[in-house]
Amino acid sequence: MLQLRPNCECCDKDLPPDSGEARICTFECTFCSDCAENKLAGICPNCGGELLARPRRPASKLERHPASTERILKPAGCAARP
Repeated sequence: MLQLRPNCECCDKDLPPDSGEARICTFECTFCSDCAENKLAGICPNCGGELLARPRRPASKLERHPASTERILKPAGCAARP
């Protein structure tokens, strides 16, 4: 089951479970759409995988299967891809 991490690893923007702005790779590294598209060119800086829209968990399922509260942040942010 996806962790649904609560923030962008680059800029620390909040990404609630119902956010349409969250992008993830196959390892669930999580970024906002702005960082994913404008800084990272759709490529995860951690693993090199493709960043895609994160699925949204239905609100009715969040009580039993809550989103993660663990915030992961790159202290120096993310460098733009050439």
